Amino acid sequence: MADQSVRGEPAGERWLTPDELAAWKKFIAVVELLPGVLDSQLQHDAELTHFEYFTLAILSEAPNRTLRMTALAASTNATLPRLSHVASRLEKRGYLARTPCPEDRRATNASLTAEGWQKVRTTAPGHVATVRGAVIDPLTRQDVADLGRIMTKVLGRLDPENRFQSNGE
Repeated sequence: MADQSVRGEPAGERWLTPDELAAWKKFIAVVELLPGVLDSQLQHDAELTHFEYFTLAILSEAPNRTLRMTALAASTNATLPRLSHVASRLEKRGYLARTPCPEDRRATNASLTAEGWQKVRTTAPGHVATVRGAVIDPLTRQDVADLGRIMTKVLGRLDPENRFQSNGE
């Protein structure tokens, strides 16, 4: 990827420099390893997957702890079928309720139940501790600021609809 002349890549193609390749490999390692770390902690402590917890957490921050399923899918970067499957599991456990949307009968709302709110509240401290231990604590304040700035740039390319930066962050 780095040396075009040795590998015989056509001129004009942009390959990664050695520094870019090293950074890319580290980024991929984080992308691959972090979900397992988060899932393990949440499964052990709360019997939730990271995606289930993320779904409940997004609802916990919504007005009246309720969102349309389409908005919840966008906020969690899930397809409606995937979210519907997860919502069914969370509904069976009493953490989420789905009801027809009063403003649009074609839409369905997802709401965090009282039991779901309690689950978020009791699960959050362990999850935050895991996030801190795995990602935040090894960084300086400047690193955290840099990470936020860098992720904003990357998300600008990956998420042009700004679903994950809804607060203008």
